[in-house]
Amino acid sequence: MWKIRTNTFLNFLIVIALVILFYYACFTGDSINPQRSIRRSLRKDIRNLKYVTSALSNPKDYNVWLIFTKVTNVSTLSYKFRDLIHNLLTVSSVPLKFNIIVDRVSQGIAENQIADLLYGNRTLVYSFYDIDESARKIQDIVEVMTPYFSSKPGTYYSDALFYISLGLFRIAPQSQQHAVLLDCDLFKPTALFGLAPELTPVYRHILHMYKAKHNTTFGDYYNTDAPTSNSIHPKGFQGYNSGVVLINLKAQRNSTEFPMIITNETVYRMTSKYRFRGHLGDQDFYTLVGYEYPHLIQTLNCGFNRQLCTWWRDHGYIKIFDKYFKCQHETVVLHGNCNTKIPK
Repeated sequence: MWKIRTNTFLNFLIVIALVILFYYACFTGDSINPQRSIRRSLRKDIRNLKYVTSALSNPKDYNVWLIFTKVTNVSTLSYKFRDLIHNLLTVSSVPLKFNIIVDRVSQGIAENQIADLLYGNRTLVYSFYDIDESARKIQDIVEVMTPYFSSKPGTYYSDALFYISLGLFRIAPQSQQHAVLLDCDLFKPTALFGLAPELTPVYRHILHMYKAKHNTTFGDYYNTDAPTSNSIHPKGFQGYNSGVVLINLKAQRNSTEFPMIITNETVYRMTSKYRFRGHLGDQDFYTLVGYEYPHLIQTLNCGFNRQLCTWWRDHGYIKIFDKYFKCQHETVVLHGNCNTKIPK
């Protein structure tokens, strides 16, 4: 009899324990791990949220465009993406709208990173744009540019995403008038773009054949002590770096000059004139335009795109590298190009 009562009592305890566990699993699971619950909820609802925020658009939006493609779950780029948005939200004194160009896999990763930012109680207005659809809209521009500004088809800089900035006026909604593209309304009246200088002698290298036969400042480092003359860029012209690009979308759409400049005939003429064979995508084009059509590009100070790459210092230009690399302006954006580690 005692044995039967003992088994009955144990069975009773087991039933009570199961009931308690069931209660906690169903009704208090979120309180046990509220962070996991909130983030799971945010990730679940993130697609609905993006459509709501996408509708919040007006001509006064401060539009930041980001290209976030070919990213994997183990890629450090996913964390850099989150940190970049976090830092911009932290330092910005105006409300920003993020426009993110993605592929299918990268969009899912971006949504997870955005969910973490939203969990931090930050207001985040954003829209996604498909890279394939965007590439189709600028296919004609890419076909013109790649033979001149890529080392060969299929290489890193031959991808359509490296020419997005040239055709962003087609991709962006008509309501957007200005944008900053990161890898503004501070435009001079004729400018379509705003870029900071390239801080290496890469264009001195690319233009060496032309410079050997012509007296030109194209590719020279900036020298404030050089005499002023009527020539274009009399104090030197290092070229541009497209890590940060300000874009006057409205002016691009209304320009009668820009459609002519992005034709094969014009690009061929410029590259032939300077014996220019680039490999850096859109920034090669901007550099040529900056010398041939300086009124179309507003030069930002180097602090807005403080590049850190020193590759050229160790590859033949150690004596003059620092003259290109110097930047006496306050740093606003650090650019860890050529996989340079960004200091904390």
